Amino acid sequence: MTAQDYIRSYYAATVNDQTRYPALEGTVKADVCIVGGGFSGVAAALTLAERGRSVVLLEANRIGWGASGRNGGQMIGGISGEETIKQQLGAAGAKFVRDIRYRGHQIIEERVAKYGIACDLAYGWMEVAARPRHMDNMRAYVEQRMKDGDGDQIEIVEKSRMPEVLGTQSYYGGYIDRRSGHLHPLNLCRGEAAAAVSLGAKIFEDSRVVKLSGGAKPWVETARGRVEAQTVIIGGEVFDKFGQSGLKGLMLPAGSYIIATEPLSGSETASVDPQNLAVADSNVVLDYFRMSADRRMLFGGRCNYTNRDPKDIAAVMQPRMVKVFPRLKNARVDFKWGGTIAIVVTRVPAVGRLSPNLYYFQGYSGHGVNATHIAAEIVVDAICGTTEKFDLFARIKQIQLPLSDQFGNYMLGLGMLYYRLRDLL
Repeated sequence: MTAQDYIRSYYAATVNDQTRYPALEGTVKADVCIVGGGFSGVAAALTLAERGRSVVLLEANRIGWGASGRNGGQMIGGISGEETIKQQLGAAGAKFVRDIRYRGHQIIEERVAKYGIACDLAYGWMEVAARPRHMDNMRAYVEQRMKDGDGDQIEIVEKSRMPEVLGTQSYYGGYIDRRSGHLHPLNLCRGEAAAAVSLGAKIFEDSRVVKLSGGAKPWVETARGRVEAQTVIIGGEVFDKFGQSGLKGLMLPAGSYIIATEPLSGSETASVDPQNLAVADSNVVLDYFRMSADRRMLFGGRCNYTNRDPKDIAAVMQPRMVKVFPRLKNARVDFKWGGTIAIVVTRVPAVGRLSPNLYYFQGYSGHGVNATHIAAEIVVDAICGTTEKFDLFARIKQIQLPLSDQFGNYMLGLGMLYYRLRDLL
């Protein structure tokens, strides 16, 4: 199968690094072989390289080709499924959630500074209440976060204050997390990849994995090459299961779509998003949006419930944007694109070990920018001998859906339709 280049997205059009990495030919050896060149695999490769391990990373297409280079660019604190973690692990789970909440942010910030990665990192993220009843949960959440000591970075915004925060009448308030923010995801992913290579990691694009094995002598094969390693990592939302029963039914693919307008004027920008916040609404089937560094409105969401791409993404997404921001009704749409994210039934990222020396981490349910970097560090820690956080993840009871390969799209469609109806009621 021939490698695919980047889709025509705003991110691909404004990427800083155009490096093309070679395809794997022949046999190479490494301490660790990583499958997948998105945030998960790249973050793990850089962490391992920083610790002096030899690393080979294999990507079927190009670095950041999938969700890592197409997403909304929202760097959100915490991981998905936090309530499930607390319910299953009790006090240990609650402490774990608090301890890791901003760890991904810290890793990203350190790398942006250390390696000079230009990725438009900015701060300020908000969840807005799409229904009046959602504010009760947000008030309780913010109150708990303040008890946890986060009062200097999180605040509730009642409806009366919304005009100073966003130029829309669509929401009933919300809360702002000043520690979270937004960035250019493809530039971050490629910047981290370049940093890993500078430390000795080997990256191969156009190198789709066809077979792999853990055990005493792990190996990975592509159509034209082979990697012999001490450890193998399946990193990120790699939907090919490679014959591993432990991965079957863990994740379902869902479509998410984004439009980017033409650059807005300074007055338009100030009228719609005066504080330069990244925003997500409180619906399960949600809208999310932010301003790019060159003042484009990037507006996204999951705009269907059958996991089938719409014929015209702009025709579906632009009316949703205009409903939130009527002032943008005449703004030209310059880019429109979509991609696939992985939804885990529990919403907790799936992190574990399939066999001796064969690890995986994937399934971030839309929270990948922060969570990928957290999960990468946890898995690398485990490989290097520190297993405390990895063991906590391993205790999470995940749900593997039977027959998901055959009926996953229909199940997802029904599930999304249910939540959409619940959001509307």
